[in-house]
Amino acid sequence: MSDKTREYRGTAVVIRFDGERCIHSRNCVLGHSGVFVANAKGAWVHPDAGSPEEIAMVVHACPSGALTYERLDGGAQEVRPMVNVVRVLENGPLAFRAELEIQGEEKCFRATLCRCGASQTKPFCDGTHTAAKFIATGEPPVADPVAVLETKNGPLKAIPQRNGPLYVQGNVEICSGTGHTVQRCTEAWLCRCGHSGNKPFCDGTHKKIGFQAAGS
Repeated sequence: MSDKTREYRGTAVVIRFDGERCIHSRNCVLGHSGVFVANAKGAWVHPDAGSPEEIAMVVHACPSGALTYERLDGGAQEVRPMVNVVRVLENGPLAFRAELEIQGEEKCFRATLCRCGASQTKPFCDGTHTAAKFIATGEPPVADPVAVLETKNGPLKAIPQRNGPLYVQGNVEICSGTGHTVQRCTEAWLCRCGHSGNKPFCDGTHKKIGFQAAGS
């Protein structure tokens, strides 16, 4: 957890919010406006305003992993997904849902990682792609043929290369933002400088433009 993580403790569930990870997808306030109150003065998260099951469902829809929960009622905690997925978001980041191991970070199940090259919190997205007017399709071409993976989950490592791409190692399905399969693989080199001509994959352009990714 980062220093900006806040904890909201209810009777049956604890909700934690990491402001540094949030990309303002608004899935929370749209999913349960009683628990997650938009534009609230003071506390905006109210764990006792919903059931643990409702809260878990909404938190699972948070792509960035900014929201997590801990059930106190003996109910099931969040578990690794059945399929490791990376979704390529239109003009935005790479949304991971997996048993994710990001180099130098705590293990998690959800994260959005920068692909525009401008985030100040690399390797995570901080929403800067909007101000930077980053343009990149969320519907990249589908590989031909698309591989079949015998195992679809398990640990997935995300290793930012120094001033280079994101090396992803493990079973993963890369999908378009609308869910079409782009590629299934056990390793991939994904662009994070924002200038590859083969997005979401790296084509070496980071070297030509002198991409700097200090701190990631």
